[in-house]
Amino acid sequence: MEAPARNPRTRFGPFEEDSRSGEMYKHGIRLKLQDQPFQVLALLLERPGDVVTREDLRQKLWPADTFVDFDNGLNSAIKKLRDVLGDSADEPATSRRCPAVGIDLSRRSPEEVE
Repeated sequence: MEAPARNPRTRFGPFEEDSRSGEMYKHGIRLKLQDQPFQVLALLLERPGDVVTREDLRQKLWPADTFVDFDNGLNSAIKKLRDVLGDSADEPATSRRCPAVGIDLSRRSPEEVE
């Protein structure tokens, strides 16, 4: 059985993510976010409150036959996402790092918008 399709627009805090257009907004102002950090965000929003493992992120960002420096690439994508969110790895407000496991988005539930 297929999972229900997620609404293309999700709001969390002052942010809004549009999965259809690949755009992100803060208070209605479009933010610059590259594709891989956007894909990280999209996966986190698909699973609110769940820890998303590094393996889950690897599968989302890179096909199985792709050979890259996964750790540096993923760390870079997460850092870029945190920069756009105004978040910090040392004092996270929006995301939470789970060492050796993965990352989750804020404990606030995202809201789907039309």
